[in-house]
Amino acid sequence: MHWVLQQFEDTDKLAEALDRLDIVYTWHKVVPFVGDLIPEPDVSDPNAVVMFGSYTLWRYAEKRGYWPGVFKLRPFVHEQSWHRYLLNGTDAAFMTLREIPEKLKDDGKLWFMRPVDDSKEEPGRVRSAADIVGLAEKVLALDEADIPRGSLRHDTELMLTEPVRILKEWRVWVVDGQVVTYSLYKEGSRVVYRHEIDEDALDFAQSMVAINPGYAQAYVIDICRTENGLRLLETNCINAAGFYAADLVKLVVAIEDLV
Repeated sequence: MHWVLQQFEDTDKLAEALDRLDIVYTWHKVVPFVGDLIPEPDVSDPNAVVMFGSYTLWRYAEKRGYWPGVFKLRPFVHEQSWHRYLLNGTDAAFMTLREIPEKLKDDGKLWFMRPVDDSKEEPGRVRSAADIVGLAEKVLALDEADIPRGSLRHDTELMLTEPVRILKEWRVWVVDGQVVTYSLYKEGSRVVYRHEIDEDALDFAQSMVAINPGYAQAYVIDICRTENGLRLLETNCINAAGFYAADLVKLVVAIEDLV
C-alpha cells in the first residue's frame, strides 16, 4: 500500500514504523483551505492508498477515489448499541451552536462540550456555561461565508454533558473488528503515555467493538475508568488521531492486511 503522510510529530513516528517494515510512503503539505497536496502524490493504484495527517485529508481521498484513503466515521453518539455505555451519554444535551444563546442558561454550571461530528472543529473539554455562550456568540457574529473549513459554524451540532471524574483514559486502535494496539494517555489529571492497558479495560474495548460490528473498518475508540466503572468516551478518525504510546508496527501491519 502507498502511505501518504502529512508531516506532524505523530506521522514522523509512523514513518519510522513504515521504514522498519520497508513500506512505501511519501511526504506532502496540505494547501490551507483548498486541501490540495504539495507535491501531488504519484499513485500507481488508487485502491491501495491510505492517508495520515489532518482530518481534512478525507476530501482529497474522496476526490481522487483512494481506498481505503481516510476512514470516515458516523457520530458515535448516534450509535444505539453504545448508548448505555457512553460517559453520561443518556443525559447528554444536543443543540446547534445557533441554539446555544437561547437554550443554554448562563448559570455558572460546568459542561463537557464537544462537536458531535468527528471533525476536530473544537476539542472536547470542560467549559462554563458562560464560556460556551460567549463562544457561540463570537461565531454567530461572523458571516458564514467568512468561516474557514474545519471551524465551528452556525449549524455545528454540539453535545453537552455533565463533567465526570475520570481515573484513567486509554486510546485503543481497531482494525477489521479487532483491537490491534492501545495506549494509556491520562491518569487522573496527569497526561502520561504508556503502552499499557488494564485487562478489564481491554476486554471492555473489544466488547464495544463486538456489539457494533458495522461501525467502521478502522477507527480509534477512547475508553475510561470512572468511579462507576468503565465507559466509552468517544471515537476518532484513525487517520488523524494522536498515537501516544501505541505499537505502530502492529497498526501498520493491520492496515496493510486490509489490502
